[in-house]
Amino acid sequence: MPTASATGWRRLRACGWALAVVAGLGGAPAGAAAQAPAGEAPPLQLRIVGGLASVNQFTQQEEPFWTRQLPALTNGRVRAEIQPFDRAGIRGQDMLRLLRLGVVPFGTALLSLTVAEDPLVGLTDLPGANPDMGTLRRAVAAYRPVLAAHLRQAHGVELLALYAYPAQVLFCQQAFATLGDLAGRRVRVSSAPQADFIEALGAVPVLAPFAELLPRLRAGQLDCAITGTMSGNTIGLHQATSHMHALPITWGLSLFAANKAAWTGLPADVRQLLQRELAQLEQAIWADADRETGEGIACNTGSTACKPAQRGRMTLVTPTAGDRAQLRSLLADTLLPRLAARCGPPCTDAWNSSLAPVVGVRLGPATAR
Repeated sequence: MPTASATGWRRLRACGWALAVVAGLGGAPAGAAAQAPAGEAPPLQLRIVGGLASVNQFTQQEEPFWTRQLPALTNGRVRAEIQPFDRAGIRGQDMLRLLRLGVVPFGTALLSLTVAEDPLVGLTDLPGANPDMGTLRRAVAAYRPVLAAHLRQAHGVELLALYAYPAQVLFCQQAFATLGDLAGRRVRVSSAPQADFIEALGAVPVLAPFAELLPRLRAGQLDCAITGTMSGNTIGLHQATSHMHALPITWGLSLFAANKAAWTGLPADVRQLLQRELAQLEQAIWADADRETGEGIACNTGSTACKPAQRGRMTLVTPTAGDRAQLRSLLADTLLPRLAARCGPPCTDAWNSSLAPVVGVRLGPATAR
């Protein structure tokens, strides 16, 4: 019977993307070295699975870093190819497992999609936990050592970077004034915690990949969707919906990580360079996410500062004090207890030791604010 790893390789090869470290390194995954002139060492050829296609994080940051900046920084010694996971025949839900198996040596995983396999990985991006970018930064800084240790011990995966998308907000086709008005509407979600949040509002959660969001809205299968302010604009939600809520629900965090064998198989100086440069790439992506949160709102609502093709005529729904209080209450009374039920003591301990002091909500037998 073929192994899970072998089955994964065949699936990836079938879609034309055999993901491996191609370098001929001792102890690294097998592969052919790139051609080099006689007497010269062949370049290290890395193949990377990146984030979502068609959004700015990939097109303006990830892809240029791997295909242009890295070769320039190493004088051609290290080269890389990159594919977005949603165009490489990979389900986001499978990324953590594929990293663990080594089928994907270097890959980007959306935290919202990993919670089904490992809820502890997604603790930092629960609805209501991070109402602004400042809180999100503090939460990620507090949780990062816990996450890195967990990935290393439980999955054999080395955490190299954490990325943020613009704030994930509600886009709807019909008018609404408060979160309570969503009752009965079908809302696209990307994770179990988002589904818990929507269900608690009396709405109907519909789990759908990012690539299917717009087609499903246009087909009448959805009434609303949760996605990034600028990500939504990029795919045309400003033309398919009429109202956008400005309150961040989540932030679409993602991790970039390496299979342990692939990582330790690289020369030490290359690992050091990647750690240094990926830290800078992470900072650039976070700065873009912060800026694009506001730009997405401005473009969707018709600011002349945006390109004509990006300008919408959406109505911006300003969060009320009741909306903010409701989101906070749902985090404490519904989302965290349900997460604890799925994950048990490990999630409770991880939350209370690192995130509760930042968020201000403790998880326990009777969750208290």
